[in-house]
Amino acid sequence: MKHPKAPIADPFPEPRDRIERLVLTGFMGSGKTTVGRLLAAQLGWRFVDLDEEIESFAGRTVAEIFAEDREDAFRRLETTALQSMLHGVALVVALGGGAVLSASNRKLLAMSSGTLTVFLRASSSTLYARCLRQSADPQAAIRPLMGNSEAFAERLARREDLYREVADLLIDTSNQTPEESAESVFRAVRSTL
Repeated sequence: MKHPKAPIADPFPEPRDRIERLVLTGFMGSGKTTVGRLLAAQLGWRFVDLDEEIESFAGRTVAEIFAEDREDAFRRLETTALQSMLHGVALVVALGGGAVLSASNRKLLAMSSGTLTVFLRASSSTLYARCLRQSADPQAAIRPLMGNSEAFAERLARREDLYREVADLLIDTSNQTPEESAESVFRAVRSTL
């Protein structure tokens, strides 16, 4: 059973079911992986990056799956991986930025008891700048759908309502460090854990 939407970074206004897992969603560059790792460490929970789970299962990188099999095949793998993760407890899961495109994924999140979905939001210009900085790191993951700043902004605009649809909580990360974002999520959910 999903919970009523909570205001931005405010504690929940009513008693909630116990949260067994946190799912972080948002566009590329929003901090899902970085914030997720910090939050999991703070909670003493396990962290899972859904894209890394898919890569492990497929034996290929996300970029290779997109190039060889196209996005539809990747989205099917993503749904299977998400379904598996939603059975875990004491878990922080970082979704890929496009996971909300799948109606199946949105339904899984809506129907998952004990799951709280957090939308890490920031402006398009902030997200794009973060992605550019990250792409300079040779260890950084390749973002096959990044494109130029205009395409990036258009893709974000098409997804924004879907992120809001699945979210129980919205945290604006625009002017926050990853540590501050993790602390914002923790403060908002600690009474439900």
